[in-house]
Amino acid sequence: MKKEISVFKSLVPIFFLIVTILLNNLYGNGESMLPLIASICVASFIAIAHGWTWQELEDGIMHSLGLVFQPILILMIIGMIIGSWILSGVVPTIIIYGLELLSPKSFLVATVLVCSFIAVATGSSWTTIGTIGVALVGIGHGLGIPSGMTAGAIVSGAYFGDKMSPLSENTNLGSGILGVNLYEHIRYLLYTSIPSMILALILFALVGAKYSGTSFDQSQVDLIIEGIHSQFVISPWLLLVPLTILVVVLLKVPAIPGLMVSFAVGSLAAIFVQGASLPDVVEAAQFGYLSDSGVEIVDKLLSKGGLDNMMYTVSLIIAAMSFGGLLEQCGMLTSIIEKVEQFIKRRWSVIASATLASTAINICTGDQALSVILSSRMFKDLFEHHDLDLKNLSRCTSDGGVVTSPIVPWNVCGVFVASTLGVSTLSYLPYSFFNLISPLMSIVFGVLGIKILTKKRKEDSNENNK
Repeated sequence: MKKEISVFKSLVPIFFLIVTILLNNLYGNGESMLPLIASICVASFIAIAHGWTWQELEDGIMHSLGLVFQPILILMIIGMIIGSWILSGVVPTIIIYGLELLSPKSFLVATVLVCSFIAVATGSSWTTIGTIGVALVGIGHGLGIPSGMTAGAIVSGAYFGDKMSPLSENTNLGSGILGVNLYEHIRYLLYTSIPSMILALILFALVGAKYSGTSFDQSQVDLIIEGIHSQFVISPWLLLVPLTILVVVLLKVPAIPGLMVSFAVGSLAAIFVQGASLPDVVEAAQFGYLSDSGVEIVDKLLSKGGLDNMMYTVSLIIAAMSFGGLLEQCGMLTSIIEKVEQFIKRRWSVIASATLASTAINICTGDQALSVILSSRMFKDLFEHHDLDLKNLSRCTSDGGVVTSPIVPWNVCGVFVASTLGVSTLSYLPYSFFNLISPLMSIVFGVLGIKILTKKRKEDSNENNK
């Protein structure tokens, strides 16, 4: 006979996960896979001790995995698209035009915009930070701008672009796990992200104003541009390729066939513009593009993509969804949510709680993917209970969990940024304006009832606060 699992026991696997991830960050390789598997074992022992059979737990896991088959397929296709778009010269063209935005009169603002464009094109904040970001830190140093300011501008732009990119793993994960259409998810993110970015740009313009009269060394930018030109034909016509995504959005084509169209168009551009062969296209789709320009920054920036390179993310999603499915099946998540629900009486407080919870999980686990997955599973039923469309939840997890990851010193993203740019997290944290404003903007929208969709009326409603 099954016994109800108490809130305290339900929290044990989650606290175990947090502790093991923190220990692995301190003394291990910083990956989340083994802590997740160990936490699944802990949760299983507790559930079996309360009368659940392994077959029942396995059924919960399989049901949970069924929810992410589509986002897994999308991630695999995105790996192929990134490879084909680099091979075709689409991503290099966007990078070239982005670098031309750099201006000594508005360096910090230009840095945000450049990193945004490149992150949208590549779908990766890490790639943007680890390549163009490194060069921009050097340029900022030459201008006499504190490295913390420059790093904050890089992080703000990179995470805004990552958040808005249909090629981003995080963006696809946030929408796919809740069954929200990818393009609708991105469109809904714009409501909080655009105001957050405008405020961030204003702040960067203000703090960078006193450095506007200086000049900077153009040599690093020229080196990147020359390295790209040595491998690719750069043409504004290549910008038509990413426009295919806009077309499929307007035509309301489902995500998977729409992305396959983008891959096909990118492949054709690689063949007819860059002169690539069909085997080259196939290799880039499978293994990614390998840059060999001889310029280290360029080679790091453009050596990416491919279906194979998405497999670790896929495995992490499978492990995290298995953990969440098991907790849900045996009632552990229900016990936790019922306790939380005692303090949540209005719709705006549901929005605020989800945003804060995704941020808190991000801080505790040090992993942005887990922040998105766990907060989505924990709050899904609560949003539905309050008649809130799940687009609200997918936006909360992005605003609260994803963008705050690089400003947490012990988070994997924070460690990566600090070590890559050579700037401590606490130095750039005060200047990561977009990352700091974004979760606050999500909460403000919830409190004011702005752009909060309900299941009864898919429109703005200020009645959500009633």
